[in-house]
Amino acid sequence: MPPARKRTRTYDPAKIRVAVLAQFGNVRQGVHTLTEEQLARPARLGDWSVRELAAHLTMAVETVSRNLDRPEPGAKELALLDWPFATAARAGDIADGTRELARDNPDLDALYARVEERITERLATAPDDRLLAARTGAMTLADYLVTRTVELVVHTDDLNRAAGADIPLDRQALAACTRLLADALAVKAPGASTEVRIPPYAVVQCVEGPRHTRGTPPNVVETDPLTWIRLATGRTEWETALDEAKVSASGERADLGGLLPLMG
Repeated sequence: MPPARKRTRTYDPAKIRVAVLAQFGNVRQGVHTLTEEQLARPARLGDWSVRELAAHLTMAVETVSRNLDRPEPGAKELALLDWPFATAARAGDIADGTRELARDNPDLDALYARVEERITERLATAPDDRLLAARTGAMTLADYLVTRTVELVVHTDDLNRAAGADIPLDRQALAACTRLLADALAVKAPGASTEVRIPPYAVVQCVEGPRHTRGTPPNVVETDPLTWIRLATGRTEWETALDEAKVSASGERADLGGLLPLMG
């Protein structure tokens, strides 16, 4: 009997909309409290400062508003699980745009207020199946908003670590980010010999080899959501996470070091 085809995960569009707005609101409040000394610190992302990282976070949602203002493309080009692998090519453009945005908007409070007002207004009337002409490829609004949870959660974590801040992560945004990156691993390394557990949000099977059918899998990786997100985006090295006991890995096919990061 052939193996059962894995079903593509679905997300509740209404909950994702709420999560995106909630996490952006969390970031807006957190950035408001940052001092000039904190904003001047290195962000540990290339040569960005924390101020530039804070400005970049507004781009995660402003791109939704901007694409909703543009004509709708004729056809969908990118599925949700294609997106994590389509982002690296835009890194240079994003870095240049971020520096320009930070330079042109020294008042971060005003920038965040303007961006929040625009995204709230446009999401109020935009249908989930509306296509957006994203630079990575045309996607539905519903799918694109799931990708925004990744951008917001990943960079909120970057901001917290660089600035010594404590901006909270919305639970639904964290869950969606974790699940999308876990599913991306299963796409990159299809199979069912290894089970990757990221409680409480995701469990995926991946890596070619003998298929597990019952009982405890012979190859198991387990970690927490933030460690997984840092591994998947290159913020943490696999060996470092193992050495710090942030990841447990058992079995001959439980070494994911060669598969990570998923996103640059």
